[in-house]
Amino acid sequence: MATQLLRYSDAAELLQRYIGRIQPQASSQSLPLNETSGRILAQPIHADRDQPPFPRSTRDGFACRALDANTHQFLRLAGQIHAGEDPSAIGSGEVGSGEVWEIMTGAPVPAGADAVFMVEHAEYAASLNPSPSPSQDSAGLESGQAHTAIYDPTTRFVRLPTARMASAGDNIVPAGSEARAGDLIVPTGTRLGAAHIAIAAQCGYAQLAVYARPRVAILTTGDELVPVEATPSPNQIRNSNAPMLAALVAAAGGEPIILPTVPDAEEPLNAALRQALDADLLLISGGISVGRFDLVEGALARAGASFHFRGVAIQPGKPVAFGQIPRENAPELPVFALPGNPLSSAVTFQLFAAPVVAALGGNLAREARFAQAQLTAPWRGKPGPIRFLPAHCDFTLTPQVTLIPWQGSGDLAAFARSNCFAVMPGDGEETPAGTPIPILLID
Repeated sequence: MATQLLRYSDAAELLQRYIGRIQPQASSQSLPLNETSGRILAQPIHADRDQPPFPRSTRDGFACRALDANTHQFLRLAGQIHAGEDPSAIGSGEVGSGEVWEIMTGAPVPAGADAVFMVEHAEYAASLNPSPSPSQDSAGLESGQAHTAIYDPTTRFVRLPTARMASAGDNIVPAGSEARAGDLIVPTGTRLGAAHIAIAAQCGYAQLAVYARPRVAILTTGDELVPVEATPSPNQIRNSNAPMLAALVAAAGGEPIILPTVPDAEEPLNAALRQALDADLLLISGGISVGRFDLVEGALARAGASFHFRGVAIQPGKPVAFGQIPRENAPELPVFALPGNPLSSAVTFQLFAAPVVAALGGNLAREARFAQAQLTAPWRGKPGPIRFLPAHCDFTLTPQVTLIPWQGSGDLAAFARSNCFAVMPGDGEETPAGTPIPILLID
């Protein structure tokens, strides 16, 4: 499409303004909790009670009064409590002065205790001499009486060694410190992952309402394309863009609908656009450059399409266009015309179409996903547009990204060896090894 190219930053800003006006799909469904992973939450998740509902020990150890523990005297072992037990039903129901309770990780801390010291830090004794004498040490043990770091059934007394100190609150999560009853935990529009499912379970949500996935029609064009199962002639290629885009759509939260491939002819294009009008979004791959048989622009014009942009200063993917087609008794149909080369289609989908798919599905994450990594080797490109180059990132503690040698935007073998796109400047200057650069993540 022969129009002035937008800078990528301007196209991204325009896209975000459009997304800000999108209303998510009105329809939702209630699913069992274990079937909601990856879906978009259509209801808020609130805490049904304080989290945690009781002061919780984070360690196996001994519940105590910190002041008592810091005397480093042996304290009487007066109780034992496991996760799930009620401390008020054990013994006196509380830790008294000069006492400790053995406590397990996750158990409620009994009244009277304000700290837990770890089992690894304790010393133990089986008995104390009841009447102190000059022959006893300051802990009340008979001279030479054994004390040990090994807990066994004879243990009756426990102390914190002099090398350690306890503070009020040690190894205790206070009741309600994570959330209060009624607090919003997970907002509507969150893409559900393991953490969200775990907190939903903890708050008693056996089912969750999730948004319907937006239906994304995928239309590939080109006389050279044959089905995947066909044997192509020397001048044909199998249609790789349709299944690739379907996978990207599904990863972005949409429901892909692959339409029949159309040849480079006006009437089949017109008919295919009419067929796509029931979708929530239309992706067209191919036929949008300036060649004699690039007929998509004309077909969209005949369908009454208006455009937000036609062409962006990026490589690959420069010819990408974003517009909308009017529909009777329905909102306009958003449409992305993506270049036909597969890497160009993948880049432009991730940059522009994926955020719209997310927004249509109610997802709060509505922007292209970038990260940073250090370039492993120097790179210099020619002056020109910003480049998105196939690359592999190791995603270690200090991520390192390596450019993948490629033969242009049709090189699917290079794409298959990639897990991101390195975002390289178009200033023609050398980017030294070790430079932090943005990377575009691939779903």
